[in-house]
Amino acid sequence: MAIPIVDEDLCTGCELCCDIAPNTFAMNDEGISEVIDPEGDDEDTIQEAIDSCPVEAISWAE
Repeated sequence: MAIPIVDEDLCTGCELCCDIAPNTFAMNDEGISEVIDPEGDDEDTIQEAIDSCPVEAISWAE
């Protein structure tokens, strides 16, 4: 099963992923997105968050 991952070095903290898939992504104390529940939102919603990331910091990992 593929799970979403965030490249913390690329993330700019724009919060788009959190707005789109709030059950999957949250901002950490450093203002960087992190995965809080890889199955928190449906796959299409998570894919929309991935596609919306302006710096392509989110991807699927096996």
